[in-house]
Amino acid sequence: MPRLPQPTRRGLLAAGGALGLTAVLAACGDEKADKSKGGGSGKDGGPWSFEDDRGTTAKKDSTPKNIVAFTGVAAALYDYGIEVKGVFGPTKTKDGKPDVQAGDMDISKVTILGNAWDQFNIEKYVGLRPDVLISTMFDDQGTLWYVPEASKDKILKLAPSVGISVYDRQMTKPLERLLALAESLGADVKAEKVVSAKKRFEAAAERLRKAAKARPEIKVLVGSASADIFYVSGSNLSADLEYFKSLGVNLVEPPAKALKESGGWFENLSWENVDKYKADVIMMDNRTSALQPEGLADQKPTWGKLPAVKAGQVIPRVTEPIYSYAKCAPILEDLAKAIEKAKKVS
Repeated sequence: MPRLPQPTRRGLLAAGGALGLTAVLAACGDEKADKSKGGGSGKDGGPWSFEDDRGTTAKKDSTPKNIVAFTGVAAALYDYGIEVKGVFGPTKTKDGKPDVQAGDMDISKVTILGNAWDQFNIEKYVGLRPDVLISTMFDDQGTLWYVPEASKDKILKLAPSVGISVYDRQMTKPLERLLALAESLGADVKAEKVVSAKKRFEAAAERLRKAAKARPEIKVLVGSASADIFYVSGSNLSADLEYFKSLGVNLVEPPAKALKESGGWFENLSWENVDKYKADVIMMDNRTSALQPEGLADQKPTWGKLPAVKAGQVIPRVTEPIYSYAKCAPILEDLAKAIEKAKKVS
């Protein structure tokens, strides 16, 4: 999965459970899944169902209103006019501003159940009376992103859940799935705003394809920085990188042996070896969990010596995209622009 500091897992509930959690869980029971194709909305007052990427069908008697979602998913739904009640995952920075993964949401209007890895306030979740919980998945085991392993069984008994896979597929697939989910929840997918955003995305994809074809010599390295390690991403498994590669972008690709330690996601390099791969453009992880390029040369002198850094050819990588067409189009546009204007420095 994308690099993320994962502290030692810890329990989130005091013994006995607050707010009568045990009683709530017993009342909710387990949601039984079936294999029927989901997508029915409750717009006419009828039942709602949606089959997710686990093959599990979430069901409710009517369209969910009290939606709780991973922050990035909530931001995508927001772009389609669907607002959630609660979020979990990086939502606000230390200074109280919206995290990059919050998109255009007004974070003051949502209940934040957890702002970091392994944080999920079940008491607050119970209080929201959730109709559905939605998250992404970065593996093929059905693991819901940012739902703590230690308390997932308690959490998932409270409401139906939906998992949208962003694992080992091109980014167009989760875009399609989030749009379908939004439509099932009541979004007008034929609204001009949505149609225009999709057209912009398609135009951006074509621009990137043309840029990659015109400048095949431009090598793009995808990295992430921590205090001790520089991570170089492989182009498989990540939905954005798989899509860039399909459009012809010349991505730096660590050998499979080097990627093995991380399950195929990235290679770990010491800062002394940060120049192992030659690159003309560097895309750097924009998440708040990673060190950002600004001021990085002061901390890590080897960074400032890289040709792409010297040439000013470093751009953000939206490592966990907000999967709406409105948010993904600029990602393609920015990469296309970087390739179009890049000087060959490697």
